[in-house]
Amino acid sequence: MKLPWRYAICLILLTVGIVVGYNWCQKSTPPKELWKLKEHVHHHQRTLSVQGRPEVENPNTGKEADSLICDEKNADCHETRHDNWKPFLNCAQIAEVTLEKKIGEGLVKQVFLGRWQEMRLAYANLSHPRYLEDFLHGAEMLQAMHVSKHVVQLLGSCLDANPPVILTEYHELGSAETIEDIFSQQLGLADSNTLRTRFHLCLDYARILSFLHSSPVGTRIMCDSNDPTKTLSQFLVTNDLRLVINDLDALPLVDRTRGLLAKCGHRQLFDDFVAPEQLWPFQDKAFQDEEMPPYDEKTDIWKVPDITDLLLGKVDHSDIVRLHLFKLHKQCKERDPSLRPTAKEILAKYQEIFDSIVSDSD
Repeated sequence: MKLPWRYAICLILLTVGIVVGYNWCQKSTPPKELWKLKEHVHHHQRTLSVQGRPEVENPNTGKEADSLICDEKNADCHETRHDNWKPFLNCAQIAEVTLEKKIGEGLVKQVFLGRWQEMRLAYANLSHPRYLEDFLHGAEMLQAMHVSKHVVQLLGSCLDANPPVILTEYHELGSAETIEDIFSQQLGLADSNTLRTRFHLCLDYARILSFLHSSPVGTRIMCDSNDPTKTLSQFLVTNDLRLVINDLDALPLVDRTRGLLAKCGHRQLFDDFVAPEQLWPFQDKAFQDEEMPPYDEKTDIWKVPDITDLLLGKVDHSDIVRLHLFKLHKQCKERDPSLRPTAKEILAKYQEIFDSIVSDSD
């Protein structure tokens, strides 16, 4: 008769344990504020996802290519943005943004200076429905890359709006295509027009290329770069005179392991600024897009000497730097793409020149 009593005691203890555990869990339930935060994060992810479009594939999964905070001299390292945090705006908040003036316009989007509460920002919306795919591609690239300090900071998006909208950090100095105006007397930055500042911009340009060629979403090449002015317009100059890439609408993927190469657009390209492999190779017949051979990221390398020359300008002692860059830049202009250096190698050489010649020049 003792056995049933043992079962009864065990049953009572089990019941008490369940009740105590339930009460403990109730007390441990996160507060409403925490649930709201989770919902905000979920909305952040949902807002940037595009219906009917797959998530961006990450060929570098496991490499944590953009998760490192590190010494900027390390060419293998991509620095993340870990300061100057700003809120991420959802569709409802974006509707509250007031537009002050138009500050830029292209085929894909038009850009306005906007204001949300006390924060100024760049408000970009789709210019025409025919360019929706390019606009959404830019949104995907920003989503994947904006944590890097080499990329303009993403502040919000509403891709379900009509037209869809992307918000980014506003940089009042504008794009690098006006670099000479930026250093003019009118803007009060003439004293900063030094070899050190100029070559720092060149270093940033090399860092951005190195980042794009080994980004979290694979090797990306800059297709909006068919002439020097267009190429420089892809970058913004920050208030501390650094360079960030801003326009990510045309960054096709290259993956040699899968035999995946790219072509920049569907029209014939001309001029010696673009790489030789981007030119129509068949002189005996008219251009046909379907017969145009594709190419890889070495097209970006061909353009490095020209862009660096513009960023460097004509400041004192820039001729000395150009002399030290001569051999490297000559390699960049090899007609055989495989003989050109990588962006990582260019960055390493630029850093070496900066450390040995430029850093103490002022």
